[in-house]
Amino acid sequence: MKTQRIQTVIVLGMFSFLTSLAGSSINLALPKISTSLNISNSLATWVVQAGLIGTTVLLVLFGHFGDILSKDYIFINGGAIFIIGSLINGIAPSFTILIIGRVIQSVGIAMIMANSMGIVSEKFTDQNRAEALSAISVFISIGAISGPAIGGFILSIASWRWIFLLNVPVGLGILLFGCHALPIPRESWLAIKEKIRTANWVGQGLFTVGILIFFLSSMLFTSHTRHELGGTILLLVGVLITVGSFIQDNRSKSPWIAPRILRNQAFMVSVSVLFLVMLVNAVSNILLPFYLQSFVGISAFNSGLIMIVQSATMLVITPFAGYLADRMDRNVLTCIGLLVLLISQIGYVSYPQTINYWRILVPVMINGLGMALFLSPNNAITMGTVEQQLSGIAGSFNSFARTLGMTIGISMASVLLFAQLPGVNHITPHLGVVFMQAFSHVFIFAAFLSLIAFIVAVSRLFVARRHLKNN
Repeated sequence: MKTQRIQTVIVLGMFSFLTSLAGSSINLALPKISTSLNISNSLATWVVQAGLIGTTVLLVLFGHFGDILSKDYIFINGGAIFIIGSLINGIAPSFTILIIGRVIQSVGIAMIMANSMGIVSEKFTDQNRAEALSAISVFISIGAISGPAIGGFILSIASWRWIFLLNVPVGLGILLFGCHALPIPRESWLAIKEKIRTANWVGQGLFTVGILIFFLSSMLFTSHTRHELGGTILLLVGVLITVGSFIQDNRSKSPWIAPRILRNQAFMVSVSVLFLVMLVNAVSNILLPFYLQSFVGISAFNSGLIMIVQSATMLVITPFAGYLADRMDRNVLTCIGLLVLLISQIGYVSYPQTINYWRILVPVMINGLGMALFLSPNNAITMGTVEQQLSGIAGSFNSFARTLGMTIGISMASVLLFAQLPGVNHITPHLGVVFMQAFSHVFIFAAFLSLIAFIVAVSRLFVARRHLKNN
């Protein structure tokens, strides 16, 4: 049993490593992709957003499939689809094909992410679940570290396409090991079709349309000929349709999301805080490559090394945080992490207009420290609030909140930045103080969101202690 658990952590961790590697590399490559495909900086961010939107739309769906079919089966097939999408990205002749490849890749990522935490919940008890999750987080951190380093090295000697093509041989190796390590059931297409036939496809359709409209609205805000009114209308329509999809799903005979999950206050508070944290963290991940490469003039390789600092800090601190999360009040640990995250956003606000490595590196390191102290205990709190039979959908909904936060964070950062720079398609050093003011304003807003997350977490701490005292 112990050997099986170790193999499970290795498989989950290795695929998490690969998807993290891909995501952190892509962010670094955006300026190069923009130049290579002759598209604006704001449009280039859609290479990241397309993948995140696709993952966001499909996470809950594949979490539900994991519950009714097999989490291991969905997970492994997701790995195969991720590899196919990576290959298409690497050979894409145009921006359109690149986006299609990213969408295919996102399907695989959704299948992987939606079932990872559910698999852990099935095979690990509450007493050692946090350590298992922190071990997987270490793989994610290693991937995030390797991404900028490998991506920066590739960009300095070869085409950005190799950032995607690298996933193919590495992914095939992980896939072969996963097929051996995980107990994957054999499912015929007829059996699969019968099990999913009665699912709530109307709700999924509404949710997909709502999410797409919501994020497409950002294009109207950041296009060369901006349409604020049209963008606002699309934004509101997207929000209404998305909310309507949850209402419809709650009334459906076969809901994607168990109503008990949405009515579980402790669970919803945990995923809401996670959503805010991932939104805030995405702001720096998407804006720093443009600041470092396009504005300050640091090479792709050196900017990759700078961005490694956050992930390296997480790699060092995450195992310690997982250890503490199983031995002290997890709510206290999350509050400490959120306070540190807030400090890091204030550091980004004070970034210099010219190269000053210490002022650039310190906020990045503090950001990694805050994320490491927050993620493992919060994930353990989240999964500890639901019953075992709901672990699949709970894990996928947690991943949904995580990915939705990242997606909105990237879109929000792009909109807020370029809305302050009308007519600017490419960031250059000549923008000077105009760019720095816009950059600072975005992080002031990110700091405000960090403060909200901290207040919610502190409230959760007092509620938990009051409940413990009463019992």
